Amino acid sequence: MAIGGTGMAPLACLLQEQGHRVRGTDGPLYPPMSTLLERAGIHPMVGYDPAHLEPRPDLVVIGNAIHRNNPEAVEAERLGLSLVSMPQALGRFFLDHHRSLVVAGTHGKTTTTAMAAWVYTACGRDPGYLIGGAPKDLPASFHDGAGDRFIIEGDEYNAAYFDRGPKFLHYQPETLILTSAEYDHADLYPTEEALWSAYERLIDLLPESGFLVACGDTPKVRELASRARCRVLFYGLAADNDLHPLGEIEALPEASRFRVQDEEAGEVEITLPLAGGHNVSNALAVWAAARRDGIPAADVAAAFARFHGVRRRLDELGTARGVTVVDDFAHHPTAVEKTLEALRQRYPGQRLVALFEPRSLTAGRHFFFEPYRQAFAGADRVLFAPIFHSGRLTPEERLDFGALAEALTTGGVPAEVSTDNEGLLRQALEEAREGSVLVTMSSGSFEGMPYRLMEALKR
Repeated sequence: MAIGGTGMAPLACLLQEQGHRVRGTDGPLYPPMSTLLERAGIHPMVGYDPAHLEPRPDLVVIGNAIHRNNPEAVEAERLGLSLVSMPQALGRFFLDHHRSLVVAGTHGKTTTTAMAAWVYTACGRDPGYLIGGAPKDLPASFHDGAGDRFIIEGDEYNAAYFDRGPKFLHYQPETLILTSAEYDHADLYPTEEALWSAYERLIDLLPESGFLVACGDTPKVRELASRARCRVLFYGLAADNDLHPLGEIEALPEASRFRVQDEEAGEVEITLPLAGGHNVSNALAVWAAARRDGIPAADVAAAFARFHGVRRRLDELGTARGVTVVDDFAHHPTAVEKTLEALRQRYPGQRLVALFEPRSLTAGRHFFFEPYRQAFAGADRVLFAPIFHSGRLTPEERLDFGALAEALTTGGVPAEVSTDNEGLLRQALEEAREGSVLVTMSSGSFEGMPYRLMEALKR
């Protein structure tokens, strides 16, 4: 149930690959998850109806988008069917016969997980993996490999209505990459301390023989890492980390080039075909994990040079009439800022128009006003969609995007708020002059906005 989720869809495909018969339900689905399921031979039913439980399944995996009063969930409980959350199913069917490499943190989880899965695969380690997105270089976002590693994106969000803890507590980490720690998911964590407590519990799961790879550029990550019982390696862009770039990063439109110091191999040059300092940082984390597992430095560097990222992460959909459309998952202010910086590197001198949908239950909250004002200052033009969950936020909780647009406009970045996505699409097309880059930012489907933009430009 909720089979189209970014973790649920690859899990469904993994189970199908393992030989189980899988069916599922969700709302209307969009690429990449719809195509992922289709390629696996899974054709979800649309909508939730108790009749979908016939014939009776042996096991029901329930995603965190399903509420307790969902008619299918109510019927599943009435019938006494076995229910598990997504992470419970992952632990039961896959993690028990692998060593887990878990990637956690507020930002960068999907790209870093995909990067690690690609490096281990390209270097012949045949890892198992589950990635909450669609990697461009791997056959799929899931695989039950014969190697000893299983690489998994460690989401801090809740698992299911009956399993309210964070997903990552089910993942049995032997190695943990912690990319960042910023406040998010205010609907689940009412205070920052509640979120930090979840990360503390994750770190406490690491055995003494384990390995914590922590981004030392973030003070909160350093603080959290201090409780680890195992070896800790700090990585990041700052020179006070154990692992950092030597000298300047060469930021080219088509790649980021940098050097690292390795204990065995000495000075190694890495060319990463991705823009943005945040992706250099992600690569450092993967380097640390892969080298600790004995993968030769030259092999890791060669794998990096052939990594092209994940769909919906700085994902260029195409160019029509001289206008380029890029789709991105950014929804937290820090992610918005990093995305815009990376776009400046990839498209130097071009006009950046940001289309932003406040999709998550946190993205539409008032305490992000000033961080968003700073983040969107990196665009040339900003168009805001309505708050997706506006009805679930009180007036006191809700961010006034009209006031934010006014503040941005006053600061030199013209911005406005559309009353609906149709109006936003029309406005974006009016802004689509030659040489522009239109970037859509949303943690959800955005009603297919980037694809609709691309099709409209072609017409």
